[in-house]
Amino acid sequence: MRKLSRFFVFLLFAGLFTAYTPMVQADMQPGYDDTTSTPVRDKNQHLSYGSKVGNKALNAFANLTTGVVEIPKNIINTTNKSNIIYGAVGGLFKGLVHTAGRIGVGVVDLLTIPLPTKPIAQPGYIWDNFDVDTTYGPVFRLDSSQGARPVVQAPSPEPVVAAPVAPKPAPIDNSKQYKQETNHALDAMFKKEMKK
Repeated sequence: MRKLSRFFVFLLFAGLFTAYTPMVQADMQPGYDDTTSTPVRDKNQHLSYGSKVGNKALNAFANLTTGVVEIPKNIINTTNKSNIIYGAVGGLFKGLVHTAGRIGVGVVDLLTIPLPTKPIAQPGYIWDNFDVDTTYGPVFRLDSSQGARPVVQAPSPEPVVAAPVAPKPAPIDNSKQYKQETNHALDAMFKKEMKK
């Protein structure tokens, strides 16, 4: 029985180191942005299946081993947001709940290693954004980022032809006719009123 447990521990660590090595090499080599041909250091861009599964295994292992750190983290954060008494008591209970949550997330990730899913707990590792409270998202969101982007050539631009513009018509001046008609109407009304 003892030899069997040693074998599984050895197998677990061998799998973790096998998955971790390509991720370290991928982090050392930058990707390239197609539009500007400049290096891009985005860790989530173009990860292969093995890298996604390896990252999930590391995340599961980290959540299982460092879940207990949620207790002092929540005591510190709650104390900073309120007073020391509420921080010690409320932060302790909040830390215990988040410890159980982190360990549960680690178990779920460990059992579903072959599925490349996105992390359940945010922030992904407890030491990322230490002053931010841990939240939990949907459980089985598959990581749908592509392993390698297909090469797409930009379409050749077509020449732009300007639409013909019609000349503006000259304004019609009806002011003389309007003034004459108005004057005649006013004169007629004036004469009519004066005859009374």
